[in-house]
Amino acid sequence: MKRNFFTEDRHLQELLKKYLDPAFYQWAEQELTLFGESCANEIDERALHTDREGQPRLIKYNKMGEDISEVWVNEGYKKTVEETYNRGIVGYVHKDIPELGSKGSYLYSYAQGYLLSQTEPGFYCPVTLTMATAYLLDHYANEEVKEKFLPHVISTGEVELFEGATFLTERQGGSDVGANETTAVPDLEGSTYLLTGEKYFASNAGQCGVAMVLARMEGAPKGTKGLSLFAVPWRNEDGSLNGIEIRRLKDKLGVRAVPSAEVLFQNAKAYLVGEPSKGIYYMMEALNLSRVCNAIASIGIMQRAYSEAFRYAEERVTFGDQLINFPMIRESLVDLAVKKEVETSALFELVALFDKVMRKEEKVTEEESVLHRLLIALLKKETAEQAVHFSHEAIELHGGNGYIEDFVTPRLLRDAQVLTVWEGTANILGMEVWRLMARFKVDRIFIDSMKKRLAAVQVENEWKRPVEEALISLQEICDFTRSTSSDVQGVYSKKIAELMVKIFESVVVLEEAAVGSERELAKAELYLQITWKESHTWIDKENKKLRYFDVLIKGRSSCFH
Repeated sequence: MKRNFFTEDRHLQELLKKYLDPAFYQWAEQELTLFGESCANEIDERALHTDREGQPRLIKYNKMGEDISEVWVNEGYKKTVEETYNRGIVGYVHKDIPELGSKGSYLYSYAQGYLLSQTEPGFYCPVTLTMATAYLLDHYANEEVKEKFLPHVISTGEVELFEGATFLTERQGGSDVGANETTAVPDLEGSTYLLTGEKYFASNAGQCGVAMVLARMEGAPKGTKGLSLFAVPWRNEDGSLNGIEIRRLKDKLGVRAVPSAEVLFQNAKAYLVGEPSKGIYYMMEALNLSRVCNAIASIGIMQRAYSEAFRYAEERVTFGDQLINFPMIRESLVDLAVKKEVETSALFELVALFDKVMRKEEKVTEEESVLHRLLIALLKKETAEQAVHFSHEAIELHGGNGYIEDFVTPRLLRDAQVLTVWEGTANILGMEVWRLMARFKVDRIFIDSMKKRLAAVQVENEWKRPVEEALISLQEICDFTRSTSSDVQGVYSKKIAELMVKIFESVVVLEEAAVGSERELAKAELYLQITWKESHTWIDKENKKLRYFDVLIKGRSSCFH
């Protein structure tokens, strides 16, 4: 029997019903059902082949010894490219869905990405880069540049597809983008520029049709303020390379489907995008988009790790009984299910806000804009760390089989590990939280918002109490951090982020419990227990995780009170 990642996931269906209007959901349900089946079967088979035997390869020279810097990908990979983009994972954010006569949304795109990431987060990376490229071209390129590239980047099959890329990292800079040395000089034609330099970790190299690249014009100041944004086609109109060379592909631990390379530009033709002095600001907007994609990939891995562990526990018989009937296994599955669903709800709340902010179609308050940046940093960090944890737990629940490459669990762990690094490490994200506190007083915006939402929730006061106490502690640690030296502030920023995540997710799950079913109440009670009560000395004398196993995992009524 074929699996289907969409129809198996009732929680995802409920979230989409909550955020999409009925007509859109009716169409999306049909599309995601088809895509969910493909992701769970054909795309999953192709992903396995790519990871084990069909990884991208660099063809450096042709038979005449000429540098052609081509990246070979297998035929299954190409089929996944065609199917995924033709379903509008990028295109329908920027153009009308024919059946509906209106644009799609980031919310729908991220639902597709969530399904895709359960089978191939390494392929979702190029999709992410193409989404970022489409955003930058659509919002900041002039009409000539937009017309030249955007129809190809958002293609759903009607014109040749140009996948995108965003090249920031250079060898001497890494996360310190302000140290970038790639230069841009005016071309003799006058309307274009010539780029020269190196990008040290350039993902989707050789597969992209156009890359968004940061470079420094002559006379521009040092640091990030001197960087401008350029659209760089990979090839010239005659098919030759556009002054581009690939030195080598990176040999990565995981996400082997995406070719990541060291790329050299030597007088590569480039088109300026937006105002020369705002390149870093444009790219930071794209980075926020990519961070949400990163979080989506993380919860996709969490969902796959959980579902594989659950299915294995049902099938595996040991010591004369099914593995799923052992209390310790049940407790582990409950822990995973609760955290996974709460985190998914929290992330899709962020996505709904992100949609509003990024599409610039509705009036957005300053508080909403700042809060959305905060939540991106918080949830990118938390989901990435949880993806690694879930993959580890799934391996342990499989026992020795979990360590064997015949099962998907080793690949999940290898792929999950990069998500803690891509688009900003925990330290970088902690610094982002502190910058938002220093510049916008985001901690006060967050605390006020959580207090109002918590006060409005109609649940038992006992359930609210640990969250209310946490808000007091958060205020204290934020006030202390402001009063201390700059080196200590950096240390506390991650602690602040971790406390904020717990508070935010607690409010989300309490709101769901207030209007939800018996299952939502059980989930909220257990999330609060796991988050605020459990320690080495605390004892759950009522064994709530075992009591609520049926209602949470099996979907059957329990003795919940």
